[in-house]
Amino acid sequence: MSDEGARKPFPVSWDQFHRDARALAWRLSGAGPFEAMIAVTRGGLVPAAVIARELGIRVIDTLCVSSYSHTSQVSEPTVLKGISDAVSRLGGGTGKGLLVVEDLVDTGKTARIVRDLVPQAHIAAVYAKPMGKPLVDTFITEVSQDTWIFFPWDTGLSYLPPIKDGAA
Repeated sequence: MSDEGARKPFPVSWDQFHRDARALAWRLSGAGPFEAMIAVTRGGLVPAAVIARELGIRVIDTLCVSSYSHTSQVSEPTVLKGISDAVSRLGGGTGKGLLVVEDLVDTGKTARIVRDLVPQAHIAAVYAKPMGKPLVDTFITEVSQDTWIFFPWDTGLSYLPPIKDGAA
């Protein structure tokens, strides 16, 4: 999402995110078993921790992808660190038995990278936008494409003016 144009703010508290991540774990509990998990960083780290605890997954790797600046999406995602050889070999190198966790699937560009690396992995996101939704196997909440989610790790507590005063 670019800085231009209308954006619908969607602030998410720590409590709400934890509930949503646990709901995702509950939904995933029947989709396994999973041999290992890949958290897409940075956003996937927090839900990955919750889901790993809930599902008893002990082998957790990261796929480090840069997709956003602090206020907008960059044009093309960049892989900063790939999946480890040990994890990528699981499931015969196809990704079968791997769970990939993201906080949000937006345009689907990062999910396409994941599909290229581990085509049979199960991709899960807490939140999904319409463009990215077809690329994930499981998600909890759909938001509109023009929504900007303010995750709890990106925000602090502050006063919000009432909607009648121009707050969205």
